[in-house]
Amino acid sequence: MEHIGEILKRQTQINTSKANTDTSSIAEEAEGASPSSVCPICKGAGFVHPLLPSGKPDFSRVVACRCTRGELDKEQQARLQQYSNLGSLARFTFDNLVPQGRSGSPINQEQFSRAYNAAKAFAANPEGWLILAGPSGCGKTHLAAAIANERLSHGYPVFFITTPDLLDHLRSAFSPNSEIPYDELFDRVSNAPLLVLDDLGIQAGTPWAKEKLDQLLNHRFNRELPTVIVTIVPIEQLEERIRTRLTDPELCHIYLVEEKQPSLLDYSGGLKLELLRTMTFDNFDWRRVNLLPEQRENLEGAFRLALEFAKSPDGWLVLQGDTGCGKTHLAAAIANYRLQAGKPVLFVVVPDFLDHLRSTFSPESKVSYDQYFESVKNTPLLILDDFGEQSTTPWAQEKLYQVINYRYNARLATVITTRCSLDEIDSPISSRLGDLKISTLWNIIVPDYRTDATASRKKVTRGGRKGRWSKQ
Repeated sequence: MEHIGEILKRQTQINTSKANTDTSSIAEEAEGASPSSVCPICKGAGFVHPLLPSGKPDFSRVVACRCTRGELDKEQQARLQQYSNLGSLARFTFDNLVPQGRSGSPINQEQFSRAYNAAKAFAANPEGWLILAGPSGCGKTHLAAAIANERLSHGYPVFFITTPDLLDHLRSAFSPNSEIPYDELFDRVSNAPLLVLDDLGIQAGTPWAKEKLDQLLNHRFNRELPTVIVTIVPIEQLEERIRTRLTDPELCHIYLVEEKQPSLLDYSGGLKLELLRTMTFDNFDWRRVNLLPEQRENLEGAFRLALEFAKSPDGWLVLQGDTGCGKTHLAAAIANYRLQAGKPVLFVVVPDFLDHLRSTFSPESKVSYDQYFESVKNTPLLILDDFGEQSTTPWAQEKLYQVINYRYNARLATVITTRCSLDEIDSPISSRLGDLKISTLWNIIVPDYRTDATASRKKVTRGGRKGRWSKQ
């Protein structure tokens, strides 16, 4: 692989060659002329005399012939392409980019269209900074590369590099065997006519790396040099000094290419994701055999209530019942219904949610505590399965209360399944679960569907009314 120093040296060659396209020496062009393809205009000389206003040749001056300029243009384009450092990304253009993106979500399509139009406008007239943010695979790197390729096609220099690669090259410049001194390398990147910096935020967070990025961005920021920045990390989570530059309203324009869509998640070791995906309304059997009429009616009511909630999640739905009564199936069916409609949903098994939350304190954790906790608190639709099965430590109670209280105050749609009655749940939480202004409570009174036992003849209290739990 060619060293970045050699690539950047071509910037000088490119600028020099641009200045020399108006004149050519007779000796050079005569030597380069091909007898088999003599130009009819310059007769192989490679230059012509320009015309005076009178229409007569100006024999005191010479300019490059069109045939020579064509060859120079090809050489110039080749140098530009090498200088760009795009490599295989040269195939990423606006022509092979879907203007609405590839997401099935109408919201994401609208956001991608705005980013697409902004990228095309920037490619036509690069001014200020363009920041493209979004999750992996949403097309932001394609947009950035398309900008670079569009500029190249019009003969303008662009330099494209990922942030981790840039830092690696800067480190290597300190080596005695480096082909280019560190200062020269850093200066050429800092002053690139148009810099496209990909994958900002995924680099190692060492003090040295932070310092170098800060110096680079500060230099380009103060000089208002055209820059495209691509980041997978949310802007608000970037280091403060970088964030303040990227959010400057006078210079920077930020486009969220796509919202990160929470998917159906299961954190338990026993209940696998594939099993959850098979739990739908289509295969939920509320007509189970060995049920008393009251139980069958109760299960049908739970089914219809869950289906209506899935169509339009509003408020809270709390499903209570013994193990195997079907409450988890109905909760998963709600999740799958919303996912098929392209809507975000997060399915969390409560004991495992707490385990994962604890694990974020480990230095090896790939996600921070705040990031994980906030994602659970703020997801548009949260399903808390097996509520009440968690350990009852003060820390666990505090974390669950924070989630419940936040979503209660924000009126965020929530589904909760539990084997416990309200009386068995910690009172600060149970008071919110039992608030009839926001919650619909349904007690499923059927026995475990996994067994062939005959239906229980416990005293049946008609479930599903908004209000008190039924006792068993």
